[in-house]
Amino acid sequence: MAPAYINSEIFIILKIDIFISANFFIALVLVYMSTPENNKKQADRIADTVEGSRQILILYGSQTGCAQDLAERIGREARRRHFKTRVSAMDTYDKGNLINEKLVIFICSTTGQGEEPDNMKKFWKFLLRKNLPKDILNQLNFTVFGLGDSSYLRYNWPAKKLHKRLLQLGAQSIYQRGEGDDQHYLGYDGGFDPWLVDTADTKPDESQLFDQEMSAHVLKNERVTSHDHFQDVRHIELRCEDAALMYKPGDVVVVRPKNLKEEVDEFVKMMEWSSIADDPFILIPNQEDRQIPSSWEKILTLRKLFQNYLDIFSTPRRSFFEFLSFFTSDNDHTEKLREFCTAEGQDDLYAYNQRVRRTITEFSISSSLKLYPQNIHLTVAIVDYKTRLQNPRRGVCTKWLANLKPESEIMIKIAKGTMRLPASSTLPVILIGPGTGIAVMRAFLQERVLQGAKDNYLFFGCRYHDKDYLYNTEWDHYVSEGQLELFTAFSRDQDEKIYVQDLIEQNAQLIWDIVHERQGYVYLSGKADKMPIDVINALKSVFKLAGGMDEQKANEYFNKLEKSRRFQQECY
Repeated sequence: MAPAYINSEIFIILKIDIFISANFFIALVLVYMSTPENNKKQADRIADTVEGSRQILILYGSQTGCAQDLAERIGREARRRHFKTRVSAMDTYDKGNLINEKLVIFICSTTGQGEEPDNMKKFWKFLLRKNLPKDILNQLNFTVFGLGDSSYLRYNWPAKKLHKRLLQLGAQSIYQRGEGDDQHYLGYDGGFDPWLVDTADTKPDESQLFDQEMSAHVLKNERVTSHDHFQDVRHIELRCEDAALMYKPGDVVVVRPKNLKEEVDEFVKMMEWSSIADDPFILIPNQEDRQIPSSWEKILTLRKLFQNYLDIFSTPRRSFFEFLSFFTSDNDHTEKLREFCTAEGQDDLYAYNQRVRRTITEFSISSSLKLYPQNIHLTVAIVDYKTRLQNPRRGVCTKWLANLKPESEIMIKIAKGTMRLPASSTLPVILIGPGTGIAVMRAFLQERVLQGAKDNYLFFGCRYHDKDYLYNTEWDHYVSEGQLELFTAFSRDQDEKIYVQDLIEQNAQLIWDIVHERQGYVYLSGKADKMPIDVINALKSVFKLAGGMDEQKANEYFNKLEKSRRFQQECY
């Protein structure tokens, strides 16, 4: 059968995993209509920009797709209002044309320890050129919205730096910079909607380390927590024969997950598409800024699309309900779906629909390439939880990983991580890795041991010694060989809960000696909940207890450690 040619817009409703609702352009009108006389000049500037050419550019820097989803959402809103709209990753945009742009919205996320996303790095480097005139962007009107996680010290750092640099180059900010916080109970929505409302009410003045995708085969996929433990953690070993395989301790693997075949078959049957699910077709973009990903097959079927490329089992985002409202025949349904997409309807939305959780496709490599040539080890916690209505939810990527059998083939990329070992192996390191945060610490330790380093101090925490003590035989071996000093906290093995931060304070003098007297490095990895802040506060307590510092001096000392990269963290 010859493939049919289908406009890609038809399938936009199928891409459920779309982010954040935004009505930026209604806000523009509200600003103009409600601005008092002393702010009319700025409102007129906005109006002139909009009416002059009706062109708008949305540039995004995105690591996991959230910023891209938001940028595309704003792009759709613009097109509905008859703007000529372009949406592009910052690094794929022709930077030399920025001096000709009139109105640009920048959306950028945060990765690692306050670093810009991979597909923003070249653009940011360009803006930092010292030979750029200070008025080179004086024709540019802009606003910036940042996506970050307030559990990190450098919260929304790229957005803040971008906003400041654009002002330095003469650009005019027409909206206050906005911040979305993943720690908010509504996720990034909780920051975006108030930013939009406040704007009206207050009258405001993919490049990876290796872009090449590689094939890898599964060697081992075994559970390393006890079967009576609530958390299923997998140790996965991959073999990659590609000559391009190269990584350092601290780097991460990006995997391209698939939906399970039996679940896709069930979905196709439920949608009553069984008769057409295997008919071939070719997707043709109808807009120049909406290209088909290069990794997609040229000739597709619905079954291939659902199994290999679309996240059809994820929790629907707000945009999905907006799309759905255009396809309902019941007026009450349409009204309720549109209400879900408003700021006022958020409580009802999240009472009905569980808050979207991030889809993780990047995992810290838990092995040293020098110790395991052509191999990659991963330590993965399988996402499995229940909604408020007790409906089971499983992570798309980790569910797929958990079902991989030996010899299964998967596609991967290697991406540069944010943490690096010190250049000299003679410097001591403190490794703090509770739970699956131990993954990158295992890679660090394997590399350090191969280098002959013995000043290694590991702080590991979990719930039970006998249920989720990951890689304990390896740590015991290193200890017996004099290559590691180990500190463990099993929070549920006694009446009083003990965590890694408690061990840090209990060993204050040792840690002060390592960090201050011997100029050691401190690394932290694990869940980005309360743990990172608690560990950092414990380190500051060490500086006060063993270093004799007051609160201010302890904070300044920690900031110096971070600035010199003697403290590094990667939490998720």
